[in-house]
Amino acid sequence: MPVDDRPTLAAPDDDPYLWLEDIEGERALDFVERQNRLTLEKFGDAGFARDRDTLATIYDRPDNIPYVGRRGGLLYNFWKDANHPRGIWRRTTPDEYRNPDPKWDIILDLDKLAAEEAEDWILNSIQALPDSNARILSLSRGGSDASVTREFDIGTRAFVTDGFTLPQAKGSAEWLDRDTLLLSSAYGEGMATTSGYARTVRLWRRGTDVNRAQVIFETAPDNIMAFSSIDRTGASLRVWFVEWLDFFNYRIWLGDDSGAKTKLDLPTDVWARAYQDWQVVKLRTAWSPRGRSFAPDTVLGISLSAFLAGDRNFEVIFEPGPRRALQGFFWNAGRLVLPILDELRPVFEVWTPSANGWTRANLEGLPEIGVVDVWPLDAEVSESNGDLLANIQDPLTPPSLMLIERIESPALLKQAPRTFSAEGLVVTQHEAISVDGERIPYVQTGPAGKTGDAPVHLSAYGGFGISMRPYYSSALGKLWLERGGTSVVANIRGGGEFGTRWHDAGRYAGKRLAHDDFAAVAADLVRRGVTRPGRIAAEGGSNGGILITNMLTRYPERFGALFCTIPLIDMRRYTKLLAGVSWIAEYGDPDKPEQWAWLQTYSAYHTATPGRNYPPILIATTRRDDRAHPGHARKMTAKLQAMGYEAYFYEPAAGGHGYGKDNKERAAFTALGYTFLKNKIGWLDRSV
Repeated sequence: MPVDDRPTLAAPDDDPYLWLEDIEGERALDFVERQNRLTLEKFGDAGFARDRDTLATIYDRPDNIPYVGRRGGLLYNFWKDANHPRGIWRRTTPDEYRNPDPKWDIILDLDKLAAEEAEDWILNSIQALPDSNARILSLSRGGSDASVTREFDIGTRAFVTDGFTLPQAKGSAEWLDRDTLLLSSAYGEGMATTSGYARTVRLWRRGTDVNRAQVIFETAPDNIMAFSSIDRTGASLRVWFVEWLDFFNYRIWLGDDSGAKTKLDLPTDVWARAYQDWQVVKLRTAWSPRGRSFAPDTVLGISLSAFLAGDRNFEVIFEPGPRRALQGFFWNAGRLVLPILDELRPVFEVWTPSANGWTRANLEGLPEIGVVDVWPLDAEVSESNGDLLANIQDPLTPPSLMLIERIESPALLKQAPRTFSAEGLVVTQHEAISVDGERIPYVQTGPAGKTGDAPVHLSAYGGFGISMRPYYSSALGKLWLERGGTSVVANIRGGGEFGTRWHDAGRYAGKRLAHDDFAAVAADLVRRGVTRPGRIAAEGGSNGGILITNMLTRYPERFGALFCTIPLIDMRRYTKLLAGVSWIAEYGDPDKPEQWAWLQTYSAYHTATPGRNYPPILIATTRRDDRAHPGHARKMTAKLQAMGYEAYFYEPAAGGHGYGKDNKERAAFTALGYTFLKNKIGWLDRSV
């Protein structure tokens, strides 16, 4: 059973470690540098260096798959390796791409650019104007979400002199035409919401001051953001405007370059996508338009023009089951593609609308086990001819990139290299029983047989409706599985594996229940004779940071060591830190007493108490993470250390909401975590 960790509510000002929230503060950076030094002195040994270099070499392999998107008949790719740690943006022809070692035309070298401009540039995104050389590049410093906007011409391979340029801010820009952008950016006075995202959409014309650009759409400051999406699939250009109210609710408007015209009469919690004259919506909660009832997670289709005229005669395209859930959807050349998990098995349906109704087909030739991802080859939906890409893998089988031409049988394009030996390893699926009797699936990969002492790496996420699937992991494979370890991926509540009910069960006060699920999986591994508690090493990041720190405070007896990355931890102040306020719909509002009543039960920063038998923990973040504030990791480490616990800390200067800005940094972050975990569960790794 978990320990009784119910805290006594303290006033917000009682936090003695608030100074660690000052990201660049002198005192805070002194703490970071001292902690980094202590952690690297303890775990940055020759074994760590060897593993770091091994992983970096794998990440930099020239035969890794170069994933591409098609635009104007050419295939574009962004590539990182040892010679190009920041990356190169390049393109080639479809025929050349099929060669084992294709020749590429380099458009932009980020390492060269960063050196010339003395900036820590990372390429965040690229926006293209169809049928032109015009691009908008978003460049961040160190991998942060906030980025600098600059116009680039792929014909001249240069940034445009006196072109569109915007200082660093969170947001995006879309080409309306060659001389006009629709700008959704937090840059400028009064242009940011309390979440730090764009509050308006502005019509920004070439050669004009962005601060005087016309605001054509806006939302309230306490909503998450306002943004637009240009739709070129209709008879004429149209613009969708969206008010993002909270993480799961939107108001959607249809308009043009002068602003929003028509608000769609839809529930705010739907997913909606239009193509030409067809509209599709996926419900999150039950809905009864004109007296006809539809269950949560149902997908409905209708003529857009008929809907706007008042018709509500929807056709049902998808109905969920208890363990059958939609994972998203997208349009592709007039067809609607539905990725589905059916008892965690991948299924893909393709629906085609016409005046006579909707017809269904399945994507054939794809495996029913493992992980399958499918997406359009063409970067611009209005330019698509229907070709799809599929990526197929499982924990022991590296990815295969397949081309599906107009929903025909898939053909192999590229095969990723096998980066670790899978000899003697098997993949099995199991279920644990949580505290309320719910079945919690998990996938186990490792040696056949049960020793009762297996070194186990256990991970999960459990939030925001995001599904966890058992991908091929070079890091886990090379540094854990190949050396005799076992890995486990748990599908705890809060995820999207079984739809909205599964997500909602692990949301708000239910977040604590999602943590119970994870602890139940750890207990089941012991019950089945796979391992013992002291040999279980758990890892989780971001929302999973709440999970891992709750294993520390609530279920310490079930784990040997914990690795907590880029985390959210302090649930009293999370809404005051960077993008935290945008996540209230997932966790709750700590400023409302009735919601703090449940938040405080899984705010490990508050539930941690001295004198318990907590396992060792490494808490790692990055200074450039402008999503989950590094103060969460810093403060939790300081508090645990002050209580006398074995807590370690690591914070590289760059990386954003990830493990590093380049392959070597990613490798170092991961290898350090695994070195720590192995050391603390008593796994003597004698590999060379």
